[in-house]
Amino acid sequence: MVVQELDGSGFDKFATQSSVAVVDVWAPWCGPCRMVSPIVDRLSERYNGKVSFGKLNSDDNGEKAGALGIMSIPTLLFYKQGKLVDRIVGAYPEEVIDEHIRKLL
Repeated sequence: MVVQELDGSGFDKFATQSSVAVVDVWAPWCGPCRMVSPIVDRLSERYNGKVSFGKLNSDDNGEKAGALGIMSIPTLLFYKQGKLVDRIVGAYPEEVIDEHIRKLL
């Protein structure tokens, strides 16, 4: 897997280091988050070398999640050239998430 565990201090560097980055904001107790996590893992393998993938635990990084405007989880954040350009809130099928990524490439 090429999904990087993120924390509040390394988040901004991660979001700007790749031309396209996807961040999964989740929590261990969240059922829908556990449904999205394996999808993110599969997509990280599919787009290895093209898209950077990270996961931010909102319980452990509440201040950063708040600064990002996270109101519900799971939330997927999509960055292009270091700027937040899209987000998905809720558990969506792999095809929907993949479509959001393809739009950025």
